[in-house]
This record gives sequence, structure tokens and C-alpha cells, in this order.
Amino acid sequence: MRCVIARFPFDLTKSGVLESMKGVKPEEVLGESVIVGRRTYPVKQVGQVVTGQDRRDFSAGEVLRAMTQLGFTCRDHSQTAAPTRTLSAFQEASAMLGAPATV
Repeated sequence: MRCVIARFPFDLTKSGVLESMKGVKPEEVLGESVIVGRRTYPVKQVGQVVTGQDRRDFSAGEVLRAMTQLGFTCRDHSQTAAPTRTLSAFQEASAMLGAPATV
């Protein structure tokens, strides 16, 4: 598929993106993300690896649009569930009193 990212045309394929991202360790996702294979990558990291351009040269929207058209699952930050931490009764009581909980 031909797409334009940062005013440069690229011919991207799903298999080509999978191959490019093989062996790349995902960075921490703080915003939009793309699921490539079994891993979740930040959109800007995928854009940088696939295009070889600096992350400042393109927008996340350009990469999201291209990855969606190729059939990858894309998510924005609001869709990523933050892990919830359950507090013990002691920790809850300490938090209510404003004291740090030490066990």
C-alpha cells in the first residue's frame, strides 16, 4: 500500500512491517499504540523503524492511518487499561490517615 508519511511516499505491506519490527523491543506506551504481532508498540516507534525517519518529522496520526489501513490494531491512550492496585485494609487505613504504610 502506498502511503505518505512526513511528505515522503512509502510502499508499506503488512508483512514488511512485521519483518521490520521483528526483534525490536517495545518502548513504554504513553499514548497511541499499534499491536504488531503479539507486542504493543508506541506509534512513533513503529513509524521511526518502518520509515527510517526521525520521530519529530511525522505525526502519530499519519502512522495510525497507515497502520489501520494495513490491518493492524491501533489504540489510543484512553483504551489502554491502567492496572488497578488493591490495597490491604492496613494500607487503606494508613492512606486515610495520611501516613505511609509500612508492613
